[in-house]
Amino acid sequence: MKILVSSLEPSANLHLGYILKNLENYELKGIFDPKFGKPLLASSEFSAMGFVEVLPLIFKAKRAIKEMVKLAKECDVVLLIDSPAFNLPLAKALKKDGVKAKITYYILPQVWAWKKKRVKKVEAFCDNLASILPFDEKFYSKSTFVGHPLLDQIKSFKDDYTPKKTISFLPGSRKAEIKRLMPIFRELVCKFDDDFTKILVTPPSLKDDKIYGDTSGFVISTNTHESLQKSDFAFICSGTATLESALIGTPFVLCYKAREIDFFIAKNFVKIKHIGLANIFYDFMNKAELHKELLQGDVTALNLYKAYLECDINKFKEAKDELKKYLKFGSAKNVAQILKTSIIDK
Repeated sequence: MKILVSSLEPSANLHLGYILKNLENYELKGIFDPKFGKPLLASSEFSAMGFVEVLPLIFKAKRAIKEMVKLAKECDVVLLIDSPAFNLPLAKALKKDGVKAKITYYILPQVWAWKKKRVKKVEAFCDNLASILPFDEKFYSKSTFVGHPLLDQIKSFKDDYTPKKTISFLPGSRKAEIKRLMPIFRELVCKFDDDFTKILVTPPSLKDDKIYGDTSGFVISTNTHESLQKSDFAFICSGTATLESALIGTPFVLCYKAREIDFFIAKNFVKIKHIGLANIFYDFMNKAELHKELLQGDVTALNLYKAYLECDINKFKEAKDELKKYLKFGSAKNVAQILKTSIIDK
């Protein structure tokens, strides 16, 4: 099976890895992490954050799409993962050029937050819409809920809430996020006594990066799930890690600082009450917010420490079971089956 893959983000490549565990005799072409084979371009070449930082990548993206269309003619199926700014133009180009391989879009554009017009594009250009959110069906008429990837990846859940004096700090996976949060985390870590273990969770690829600055007050870990599972509390940059923490059952506060221009644009275009995934899920479940969200100027060491002191642990004990029940099962096996069926139906 030859698969054209477009997997631009670290999280997308993580999900891709679990899908591949459910496939045999495959060959990948396209954009992905080189650990899976020989890509046209490594996904790291497209790593960016915010509206401004993505602009230099536009010309590279246009060239890449042309090459991807050529590669698609050699492939049996197409798998697009997340990243709608790139993957929707790619899907359109594939259809326009008459590529016959069926296109599966996994992790659909978040049209419930903004750009609802994308629904028509996704449904016009893609054959299979693999949704990881139960509420996607309210917006997409052709989507299929396949489960959530985190339920493939999380192997243990918190059941012991005896204080262990262990705190995790997750400043994000992109350098811009890390650069903005680390000075605050360094100030915050001083508010905890020396007998606390303070874990700084980093992506494996950035473990030794100088972007973190002085990390002498922290124990470094690259294992997010293990760190969260053994922590009493976590300070987490907005992103998938907030949902991971909620599913594991570890109390946390979300903290997010962006460029002022990016935040201004997002505030005026993104129409949701919360930015944390667990809180967004709770909105759709008609429940009150699960965790506190501190944004921009409110992200201070004092405010973060106050959120830690005021946290309601019982809410998080209940949340892990509620969220697991809501998301039902993992998605990797179901996405793999869609790809196999697409070849049979070709």
